[in-house]
Amino acid sequence: MAKAVRKQALGRGLSALLKDPENDIKTASDKNADKVVGNIVELDIDSIEVNPFQPRSNFNDEALQELATSIRELGVIQPITVRKLDFNKYQLVSGERRYRASKLVALKTIPSYIRIANDQESLEMALVENIQRQDLDPIEIALSYQRLIDEIELTQEKLSDRVGKKRSTIANYMRLLKLDPIIQTGIRDGFVSMGHGRALVNVDSKEDQIKLYEKIVGDNLSVRDTEQAVRLYQNKGAAIKNDKVKSTPEFVKIGMKELKEHLDVKVAVNASENGKGKIAIPFNSPEEFQRIKKMIIGG
Repeated sequence: MAKAVRKQALGRGLSALLKDPENDIKTASDKNADKVVGNIVELDIDSIEVNPFQPRSNFNDEALQELATSIRELGVIQPITVRKLDFNKYQLVSGERRYRASKLVALKTIPSYIRIANDQESLEMALVENIQRQDLDPIEIALSYQRLIDEIELTQEKLSDRVGKKRSTIANYMRLLKLDPIIQTGIRDGFVSMGHGRALVNVDSKEDQIKLYEKIVGDNLSVRDTEQAVRLYQNKGAAIKNDKVKSTPEFVKIGMKELKEHLDVKVAVNASENGKGKIAIPFNSPEEFQRIKKMIIGG
């Protein structure tokens, strides 16, 4: 307990140091920089701006509200990371969900790791740290890889070293960006997997990609079935006919709408005419999973 109190007091002391114009720290070699850079400091939340390099584009409102509730009760457990821009002015590098949720509950300060970096370093830090997250969908990861290659001018080999992933893994993610945007959205929403997407990339025609995608969703095809369908397409050299896609029974159409309204997420239902089928409910984070679970079973 004594250690925790001492750490908090140290954080407050550093906050005062940063607000002193005579101790303004601009580079890692400045006086007192070693006391600030790499340490956890309670920063005024209004002194922090969002990162224009943030690679993540989806922030689920329900999940943010649940995180905000947790922060209201327990505080911010994991500090955000910021870079110093100017006197008492900072920019997010990572932790935008925690930052947004903290603002929702009107926190005045937020625990922060301080870094000193230029724009290129900030972009690279944001992208690399973002890629390490567990809750990113494959398209977000692919876009982050693409930005690192385009904006930091990395080769796939150098990128492999930076993020600790095999070059083949990086290539497999980036190939997903060749898919039609409708299919990319389907992957992000959980209607098809990355494995389905990797198979569909081998279909050159975007129109035929869409036809196959509709067949995958309509017939609930496995990845192996999809790979076989793509091989058939390649062997025949013709568009895949979509005349075998099952029509959705009326009771399913009504039920899907009710489920979507109740759970506030897109729901995929595959059903046969005899009434048998499966329901798929995608989620984008542990918080959203818990919210959906509570909506279904309570507790």
